[in-house]
Amino acid sequence: MTSVPTPIPSRTQYVLEGIKHRILTGQLTPGQALVETELAAQFGVSKTPVREALKTLAGTGLVVMNQYKGVTVRMVDADMAREVYDVRLLLEPEALKRAVQRGASLDAARSALTRADEATDTAERSLANREFHRALYLPCGNPLLGRMLDEVRDQAALVSAVAWAASPSWEREAGEHREILRLALAGDADGAARALHSHIGSFVQRAFPHAESEAQGEDGQA
Repeated sequence: MTSVPTPIPSRTQYVLEGIKHRILTGQLTPGQALVETELAAQFGVSKTPVREALKTLAGTGLVVMNQYKGVTVRMVDADMAREVYDVRLLLEPEALKRAVQRGASLDAARSALTRADEATDTAERSLANREFHRALYLPCGNPLLGRMLDEVRDQAALVSAVAWAASPSWEREAGEHREILRLALAGDADGAARALHSHIGSFVQRAFPHAESEAQGEDGQA
């Protein structure tokens, strides 16, 4: 039986994944300028795939394109974190609840959790963390819901990278991940959803403690 050759990624995809990896692992920091000629030289390509990759990254919210300032890595502040995590709070626990109710396999989540525990640096840990959460919501049975969460996944990872750089908290989060997965594997859909909601909400409160008070002030609440 002949093996199927692994498809070679396009130059644009190669550059896209390379820039994304650098952003999500802190090699490219929020606010840093992304110069097409410099990136083209670093990746050994022309400016065209770099330009296309940056356009795609702008669409996912990882970079910002400005007519006067050029392209920069997106800044992370309390407002940005609150927006991204508000979407996650609304959608992700419900997606996990549905996945558990369907009896979907969570082997991918278990594998991602193991990779995160064995990670030797922030880059590996960040990638494993993203895959763990995706493995929880993707088998929800609603492809549109999965795609909506995918759209904010990179922005959530950027928030995590910035927060971890300021105050490493992945050991606490790893414990929360294990509890979420335990409940899900036990078939406790509501309990897993509640644990995931608490996990997402508590992270943004720890990372950006002013976000909640600012939100209440805007709403006119005490």
